[in-house]
Amino acid sequence: MPHLFCFGLGYSALEFARHLQSHSWTISGTTRSSEKAGELQRSNIETFIYNDREQAPQINETLSHATHILQSIAPTEDGDPVLKDFADIISQSTSLKWFGYLSTVGVYGNWDGAWIDEEAEPRPVSERSKRRLTAENAWLRWARENDGNVHIFRLSGIYGPKRSAIDRLLEGAGRRIDKPGQVFNRIHVTDIARALFASINSDVNSEVYNLTDDEPAPPQDVVAYAADLLGMEAPPLVPFEDADLTPMGRSFYGENKRVSNARIKQQLNFELLYPTYREGMRAIVENVSTDK
Repeated sequence: MPHLFCFGLGYSALEFARHLQSHSWTISGTTRSSEKAGELQRSNIETFIYNDREQAPQINETLSHATHILQSIAPTEDGDPVLKDFADIISQSTSLKWFGYLSTVGVYGNWDGAWIDEEAEPRPVSERSKRRLTAENAWLRWARENDGNVHIFRLSGIYGPKRSAIDRLLEGAGRRIDKPGQVFNRIHVTDIARALFASINSDVNSEVYNLTDDEPAPPQDVVAYAADLLGMEAPPLVPFEDADLTPMGRSFYGENKRVSNARIKQQLNFELLYPTYREGMRAIVENVSTDK
């Protein structure tokens, strides 16, 4: 039976795990929270607490039997923690068929709104994106040295149920920030899970993919569309210069690019369920209405 081990059962990885569970896969993985571990165990996911190297040995036996591994834990200033703590056991595995790494389109940095694909030179600006690129290269080097099959997924802005402009508006926290010319790509969490599954079922060996929707769009347009779906008045436009943003939030606006998803469509014959934010937002609103 196929067995996925997820390092970091966060929003995207957990969606993928549940997708595989629906196909009768065995799922194991890690979290940093004992409370969340209990919830995952009740969902038939074997879960380990993993915060530091001292907890690595308890994971090794299960990890050695995994047929597929997904790494979604962010790198630190010391590098990729999974590569540091588990490279040996992963390299020695006779079961492993596929290794997926969740990265970010932030590794490309700023392109002043131009279209780019996976052949564009990465030129990350933020420290977190520089670390992601370093981790990407480390795993691809590991694949070359160990005859491994590593797929890198550069994700754009992730949204989905309980994490979208719809939810922020319902919480009274929706904002429309206006920075002329600024666009962002997005990706619905369900399409992340579907794309990873397509990668697993392909015969492609060690590749880098942009995982993003078809339509880069101004963020204020997305919020306005979400408000319209909810029958609410859209929040007023706030000039970027006047917006009270966190340093991280402001850094996002310093990177402007249109990211192509052609490779994943061509190589994996992949079709997005939510090709633009409109389809994705409509599905979220339908779920919200159903939940009430």
